[in-house]
Amino acid sequence: MFKYTHHNNELTKTNINQTVFLKGWVSKRRNLGGLIFIDLRDQKGITQLIIEPNNPNYEKASTIRSEFVIEVKGVVKLRSNVNKHITTGEIEVIVDELNILSEANNTPITIFDDEIVNEDIKLKYRYLDLRKPSSSKYLITRSKITQSIRNTLINEDFLELETPYLVKTTPEGAKEFIIPSRLYKGSGYALAQSPQIFKQLYMISGFERYFQFARCFRDEALRADRQLEFTQVDIEASFIDESFIFNLVEKILKDMFNNVLKKDIDFPLQKITYEEAIKHYGSDSPDLRYQLKIKDYQEKISKYEIPFLKEKESIRGLILKENDIFTRKYFDILTKIAKQNHGDTLAYVKRINNELTGSIAKFVDLDLLNENEVLIIVPGKYHEASLALGAIRKRLANDLSLIDENKESLLWVTDFPLLEYDKEEKRFNALHHPFTSPKNNDDLKNNPENALAKAYDIVWNGYEIGGGSIRIHNSKVQELMFKTLGLSPDEIKTKFGFFNEALTYGTPPHGGIAFGLDRIIMLATKTDNIRDVIAFPKTQSARDLMTDSPSPILKETLDEIHMEIKDE
Repeated sequence: MFKYTHHNNELTKTNINQTVFLKGWVSKRRNLGGLIFIDLRDQKGITQLIIEPNNPNYEKASTIRSEFVIEVKGVVKLRSNVNKHITTGEIEVIVDELNILSEANNTPITIFDDEIVNEDIKLKYRYLDLRKPSSSKYLITRSKITQSIRNTLINEDFLELETPYLVKTTPEGAKEFIIPSRLYKGSGYALAQSPQIFKQLYMISGFERYFQFARCFRDEALRADRQLEFTQVDIEASFIDESFIFNLVEKILKDMFNNVLKKDIDFPLQKITYEEAIKHYGSDSPDLRYQLKIKDYQEKISKYEIPFLKEKESIRGLILKENDIFTRKYFDILTKIAKQNHGDTLAYVKRINNELTGSIAKFVDLDLLNENEVLIIVPGKYHEASLALGAIRKRLANDLSLIDENKESLLWVTDFPLLEYDKEEKRFNALHHPFTSPKNNDDLKNNPENALAKAYDIVWNGYEIGGGSIRIHNSKVQELMFKTLGLSPDEIKTKFGFFNEALTYGTPPHGGIAFGLDRIIMLATKTDNIRDVIAFPKTQSARDLMTDSPSPILKETLDEIHMEIKDE
């Protein structure tokens, strides 16, 4: 085998008359007037090769098809016709020697960026799809962003440490993947949903600054921005407060934007409270690339006699300029979105040519609106109406082209509620997780429904890309949290006894944050599908089409782990 001298994107006019050695895949082969032209591709780019009829390798070259792997020795020459679409478009290589390293069958998908391929076929032959520059660019960017984050953290004196994948099962929270034990009949592990407890144990162990790129697992329904297994950039530090985390994260992001994405972002980032986010945007992860704010219309609407709006706790809405998309059919779509997002219903009214039309037009007068305005309202409880309008706000922004795709919206959301009350189960649940510190310990004890958390999310273009908190480091406060969540003393001991004991041996104040790396790469590369940025993802139905899994488990294996499959 030759020892190659260049990648296939490197040769320019400065290499004219040099002898070079190249390797790669045959992207295309053409025979034009006796000359054989080959586009040789590797991860970096393409070089055009020419095999002349008098070349002793001519017959061999005639057998080559797309995706053969070859190596060549040749001399760089100036091209008569420049190809401006590739970086090596000014030169070509006249081949002296050629070796076929690997032959290839006809591929089920062609390795061209402009080919439209069904996603299931792409995922079944993912190793071929990843040969395309349009597909491989996502993973190349992923690698660069990963290294940028790692370098920033190492420069800030963080240690890269690992935590277990096989952990204790806990019924609360997201669904877990359960791993039965062969050695302990009837017992098993869960695949870690996150390293939360273990990173806090690192703090208790005296490691003051920790991070890892942690694999996390959740057995939940998939969507465009979620997978069963995902990568979390996990960060924890001792003797710090919220401002430390804010400054650290902004340095990580600044380095990433400057060094990898080549963009300038203004820092420090804007901070808004959870209450402000819900009030103005109907979401705890608002997209501020467009300024479409939700407002209260209770006072203005309540003076009218509108039957289905009587005695509603809240009437919230959005005002927009009239647009051709605002048809009866479109408002039916928005009504469906409202109901899917906790809203009671949706009503609207338009003022055009000093006439009112819409579902509440006969109940209101012209003073409600200015000319060419449309009012969309959702009645109901304040929080539910706000969330419904938040979903409608997103749909409107897309349909009305309100989003400036050249802008980036990065902000902090702070002061989250510590707990949320489940009316069906008649108990509190932790809004983030049960290790989050309250802003005021007395509120946890005496006023839990209104207690705020030392918690924060980082939001990018309407997506939460990271969330964290200052943790509880006092064992008594941690025990009070567990009791407030409705856990009995026996449940606390069984599920978290080891952790509560660890807190009693001297625990530093600490806190951290976890980034969703896959989601960051998705936003950085401007794709709306998280599967693009994961090397070998699952489909939305949670299948791996390439390896055909999940697959049936052999009876011998089931017997060994003391399990049986019951027919439904």
